Amino acid sequence: MPWLILALMGAGTFIYGLTTHATLLCLLVKPLPVLALLGWLHDAPPSDYRRWISLGLIFSLVGDVLLAWPGDLFIFGLGAFLFAHLAYLKAYFSDCRRLALLPLVLALGVGAVLLSILISHGLGDLLIPVVVYALVISAMLWRALARLGSDVPKRSAWLAAAGAASFVFSDTLIGINRFVVTFEAAPYLLISTYWLGQWGITASAFHQTTRAHEGQLG
Repeated sequence: MPWLILALMGAGTFIYGLTTHATLLCLLVKPLPVLALLGWLHDAPPSDYRRWISLGLIFSLVGDVLLAWPGDLFIFGLGAFLFAHLAYLKAYFSDCRRLALLPLVLALGVGAVLLSILISHGLGDLLIPVVVYALVISAMLWRALARLGSDVPKRSAWLAAAGAASFVFSDTLIGINRFVVTFEAAPYLLISTYWLGQWGITASAFHQTTRAHEGQLG
């Protein structure tokens, strides 16, 4: 319960900061939901999977701060989340290595569509970093989807797949809002889907073995 309270307090305060344009407040509280997930994750059964998910959350914390920091630190935030996705990718590989062609095609298709939209509106010096990021997040989505229907516990697979898809959707909104067209609801939609994605990915670590180890946030 303490982790849930911390997450809700952080999320609610951040949303309030968005509506009032309180930049400093947003900077201070934005990491709290992911920090709560990181604390909650320590209640999950120890495994390589949990270790890599923990590392991904730590990189996400860094990315949260960099993207909320006054001034344009987008490229550095992008780098932090790139490493977060690599950690999640490693986690998914730790318990499932099947090729899964259909998820591969689907993930590549999502990445290709997003890239084509962004590139058509011009990325300038960010072209290469964004292309690399899109490839990595597509690979992360592929491996999350590849766990569905495998020997991985079904609930873990579905939570990770839903979390990865929500994360990709959030990143898609960031790209569209930054490079294509700005819309008023974007900050609220992208942060909500981001937090939901992180929750799903984190919750998947509680179902690697047995429900007996579940924490109170899940």
